Amino acid sequence: MMFQPAKRLGDVQEYYFSRKLREIKAMEAAGRRVINLGIGSPDLPPAPEVIEELHYQSKIDRHHAYQSYNGIAELRNAFASWYKSHFGVELDPSTEILPLIGSKEGIMHVSMTYLETGDEVLIPNPGYPAYRAVANLTGASIVNYDLIAANQWLPNLEALADSDLSKVKLMWVSYPNMPTGSGASLAFFEELVRFAYDHHILICNDNPYSFVLNDERLSILRVEGSKEVVLELNSLSKSHNMAGWRIGMLAGKSDYLQAVLRFKSNMDSGMFKPIQLAAAKALQLDAQWYQDLNEIYRKRREKVYELLNILGCTYDSQQVGMFVWAKIPNFYQSGYELSDKVLEETGVFITPGSIFGTNGEHYIRISLCSPVAEFQEAIDQVNKMKH
Repeated sequence: MMFQPAKRLGDVQEYYFSRKLREIKAMEAAGRRVINLGIGSPDLPPAPEVIEELHYQSKIDRHHAYQSYNGIAELRNAFASWYKSHFGVELDPSTEILPLIGSKEGIMHVSMTYLETGDEVLIPNPGYPAYRAVANLTGASIVNYDLIAANQWLPNLEALADSDLSKVKLMWVSYPNMPTGSGASLAFFEELVRFAYDHHILICNDNPYSFVLNDERLSILRVEGSKEVVLELNSLSKSHNMAGWRIGMLAGKSDYLQAVLRFKSNMDSGMFKPIQLAAAKALQLDAQWYQDLNEIYRKRREKVYELLNILGCTYDSQQVGMFVWAKIPNFYQSGYELSDKVLEETGVFITPGSIFGTNGEHYIRISLCSPVAEFQEAIDQVNKMKH
C-alpha cells in the first residue's frame, strides 16, 4: 500500500545540505576523510556565562513547564535593548517583538500567515533556498528577481517597478546578503521602503549576519515609517554561536505580529524557559564578545582567500558575514562541477552557488565555520589537485 504526499509538496525538494550530509557520511563510513567547508554551522561555543545561565535556570523545577507562545518578557526586553543599542531601533517589547524557535521558523510563519494561492512573492536569485521552498508550500506563485555582481547584489527596483506587481504581496530580502556577503546602505533601505509603499508590498528582511565581520550594523527598521510595510527577522545562531539552540525573533508592527502569532501558536507550545533566559543573557554581552569572535573569523577568512586563490576563483574582499562567495574560473561550467571535482579528488566539500538560484551558477560559497588548522589541511589537499 502506498499513500501519495499532498500536492503542495510538488516542487518542494529535500534540502540540499540534508542530501549532501548523507553523501558525506557515506564517504566517511567508507573510510574517506572529508573536510566540510560548506555549511554555516558555528563550531565555536556560546559565551561561558550563557552556558552557565542555562545550567542554573535548568535546575529550577518550575522552569520545565509550558511557556507562553510569544516568549517570556525577559527575552523580549533583551531583544528590544539589543536592537536599540546596536541598530538604533526602538521596539516595544510587549507588542513589536515575537521570539521564534529560530528565524528559519519565522520564514514559514510569515509565509503561511500572509501568502495563499493567487498571491505572488518576490524571491531573490540567488537567495536562501527556504524562501522558495516555503512559498511553494503556501501555494503562492514565485516571481524571481535578479541579484547580480554588477549591481552590488542589490535588486534593481526601477526594473521591478516597470513589471506587473499587482499580485505581489510579499518580498524577501536579506542584508547583509546570504549567500553573496553584500551589504545594504540606509539609502537603499529608504528606497526599498518607498517601493513597498508604492506597490503595496510587505517587505521581510532576513538579518542574521549583521554581527559577523561587519562594522556597519543596519536594520531596515531604522527607516522612518518602515513598520507599516516591513518585518525583520533576526537570530542568535550566527552572532552568538547558538545555532542549535534555535533562538530567533520577528520584529515589526504589532498588528502584523499578532497575525503571525495566530499561525505560530498552532505550531508549537513555546520555548524552554532556561533557553530563553540564557538567550537574554547572550543579548547582554558587551562589544568585546563580537570583537573577539570576529578576530577568529578574520583569521579563517584569510585562509579561505588562500584556498580560493589556488582554485583560481575571484572574490570581493569587502563582503561580510559567515561565508565567502567567489566566482569560479571560466574553464568550469558551473559551481557544481568545481564542487564535485574538489570533493572527489581532495575530500574537501565546498558549496556550489547554483543551490541558491541560477544567478549563482558560476559561483561557490565557503563557510568560515572550521578551525584554521582545518582550512590549512584543505589548502594542502587542494594543492595536490590536478588542474
